[in-house]
Amino acid sequence: MTKLDSIATEMSQCDRQERIDLLLDFAKGLPPLPERLAAHKDASHRVEECQSPVYLFVELDGEKVGLFADAPIEAPTVRGFVAMLVEGLEGATVEDILQVPNDLVERCGLGEILGMLRVRGLSGVLRRVKADVTRAAISRSGR
Repeated sequence: MTKLDSIATEMSQCDRQERIDLLLDFAKGLPPLPERLAAHKDASHRVEECQSPVYLFVELDGEKVGLFADAPIEAPTVRGFVAMLVEGLEGATVEDILQVPNDLVERCGLGEILGMLRVRGLSGVLRRVKADVTRAAISRSGR
């Protein structure tokens, strides 16, 4: 069980207000992008499906995936979900990440507190993480 599984289980057991509070707590804890990545916030790293400007970066270090992200403070629920992924997937392997359920947003109960467009955007963030991890793994194995 990954840390993300634990977070999702905890969130699903919370009431509506507790879920919002958890997301806001995660939002406050999103670490800034490392300087080496901050200069590369461009269209190739932006999550298209998300209305808020979310940027994702994936790095492989052996079997472990490094996930780095930036999301605006003005979009705290989006920032919170992104931070939840970054924290929950810290130290995860490619396989761990590819096994994250595609309906994670719904499993966390976020569909009950967020609008349909926001839920679609968050699901897009997760799809993008998986796609970027897959690309990185394929690129590494092709070397």
